[in-house]
Amino acid sequence: MKVPGLGGWGDDPAWATVYDWSVEHPRAGGLVWRFGIQSDLRRLYAATDEIGRQPAGARVLDVPCGGGVALRGLRPGQGVDYVAADIAQTMLDRTMAAARRRGVADQVVPRVADVGALPFEDDEFDLVVSFTGLHCFPDPARAVVEMTRVLRPGGVITGSAILNDTGLRHEPLRRGGRLAGLMGPGCTGAELVHWLAARGVPDVEVERSGAMGYFRGVKV
Repeated sequence: MKVPGLGGWGDDPAWATVYDWSVEHPRAGGLVWRFGIQSDLRRLYAATDEIGRQPAGARVLDVPCGGGVALRGLRPGQGVDYVAADIAQTMLDRTMAAARRRGVADQVVPRVADVGALPFEDDEFDLVVSFTGLHCFPDPARAVVEMTRVLRPGGVITGSAILNDTGLRHEPLRRGGRLAGLMGPGCTGAELVHWLAARGVPDVEVERSGAMGYFRGVKV
């Protein structure tokens, strides 16, 4: 069920515009994150720095890319192959517009893709990022299978998600998101660690920030 006017992620949900605006306006957006989900927006900025540390020639997969908020970590002239994947063409259009504004469009390739069946070969990417996306997927466990499948051994997977085990304080957020068709079943931090370990990513770090959890691991 979807609340009229909000849309689902295959469409152009109003929430996507709010999210992009909050990330691109650190002062006002930081307040929205602090009071809305009790999370520090600066933690997201720090997580995107992983992208900027990739050497020339590295291949990066951003799924779902949404409006391109992770592009803040990509440096002009960095020389990486950055694949922005999303189920919605509207989101890809927004990502490319953001890439042009940031001067990194020459490194970004948009791709319509379903995270449950990614159209990429095994071991194809050096870095897979999935910021504020895992809780949106209808089958997050399957998404983890696919994201780790396309990640090469020694590569990093990192991202963030609204977790199911952050307490009753955030339960209205989770329930409202599902009612609106913007969130899937989600997962707990322990489930995410288990799924990643089963796919060859042990020793996963999960750092909590309010309703949000940030994760990072290396595939062996």
